[in-house]
Amino acid sequence: MESTTKAKITVEVTVNAPLEKVWTAFNDPKHVINWCFASDDWHAPAAESDFREGGKSKTVMAAKDGSFSFDFEWIYTKIKDLETVEYALGDGREVSIQFEETADGIKVTETFDPESENPVEMQKGGWQAILDNFKKYVEQN
Repeated sequence: MESTTKAKITVEVTVNAPLEKVWTAFNDPKHVINWCFASDDWHAPAAESDFREGGKSKTVMAAKDGSFSFDFEWIYTKIKDLETVEYALGDGREVSIQFEETADGIKVTETFDPESENPVEMQKGGWQAILDNFKKYVEQN
């Protein structure tokens, strides 16, 4: 089954911080390197972003022990300031991130096409862990 025929996966978190701070921390590489990893034994040693529609971006995700790393690369397809970021991954999968002001803070919702190598629950868990790291980073800085 091709990934385009699988149901999209959604993860979300509510961040107790102003919208502008949440937006910047999510999209600026100088912040991304501080939160874009799923567990404490991983890190993001480098990130770069051409933050515009059609712009290419990349985050290097690596095990801290040096045993494994990979480049997470994408091209922005839609940016609506302080509201929406959409991009296409190198393998054609699509990702959409929504930023919504709520009474409890800024709700960040990521919806993405699953890949076919790993179970859906594993993918959802990994993306949720990264989003949880994002929340923790923004609220502590």
